[in-house]
Amino acid sequence: MPRPVWSGTLSFGLLNIPVSLMTGERKTDISFRMLDSRNKAPVRYERVNAETGEEVPWKDIVKAFEYDKGSYVVLEQEDIASAAPESHDAIEVEAFVDAGAIGPQYFEKPYVLVPAKKAEKGYVLLREALEKTGKIGIARVVIRTREHLCAVMPQGHALLLMMMRYPQELVDIGEYNIPEGAKGDYRISAKELAFSEQLIDTMSSDWEPGDYQDEFRDRLQQVIKDRMKADGVVKRTAEEPRVEEGAATNVVDFMELLQQSIDKNKRTPAKKSAPAKKAAKKPAAKRAKKATKKSTARKRA
Repeated sequence: MPRPVWSGTLSFGLLNIPVSLMTGERKTDISFRMLDSRNKAPVRYERVNAETGEEVPWKDIVKAFEYDKGSYVVLEQEDIASAAPESHDAIEVEAFVDAGAIGPQYFEKPYVLVPAKKAEKGYVLLREALEKTGKIGIARVVIRTREHLCAVMPQGHALLLMMMRYPQELVDIGEYNIPEGAKGDYRISAKELAFSEQLIDTMSSDWEPGDYQDEFRDRLQQVIKDRMKADGVVKRTAEEPRVEEGAATNVVDFMELLQQSIDKNKRTPAKKSAPAKKAAKKPAAKRAKKATKKSTARKRA
């Protein structure tokens, strides 16, 4: 079982609930090591002095803030710690807000709040109260030396703590050229809007997280397996993208595209498209086998 990221209490009003903060995400990225192509030895990252070119040991490294080009102020660990709040062992809920009042751009990273022994009652009490009122708690938590804004929300039988971004960390959407005004300003007809709504309706389904997989990661893992088996290069023939009949040109006919999309989704519902993906992967598997046979034949030769 993974270790807690943080342990303390979850408090709102006078109620304190002993909890542990457990990670709510699992890293699935495939990481690569850099090797020297001549002898396949790993290439290390080194901390090098920009002036002397010599490696700098960790004990001689300090943190500094560059307040001007080439000008720094050095900060000791005590300086950074002094800026952090005193409360390191409590998630203090400051307010409860409507769950739908916060935009998705504010949420960053999920954690799971796990109650300590004999703290189940307070945990369930808060969970049920949040569920019934449709509210989430806005709080702050200090992890190591940094204070984070966070939200406490119910999810099934659990309480999640979602790390949040401060408003200063977000780009003002007004900085971008976003189309404003009513639909009439863009000559969108009532029929186009109705067809768009119909398309959304035909593509609507229940949210099933298991239907969505990291397909690039799966394919990359298969390539790695093929490489390990063949001990050589696994080449994949590049395929020309297939252009469907009636594909859009520079002159976009929204009505035609919407109608085609609606008809297509009526014939093949979106949630039943998984088998087609599996069928499409078979030719790639055959190519991988051929590449393996060729590699083996070259070795024997």
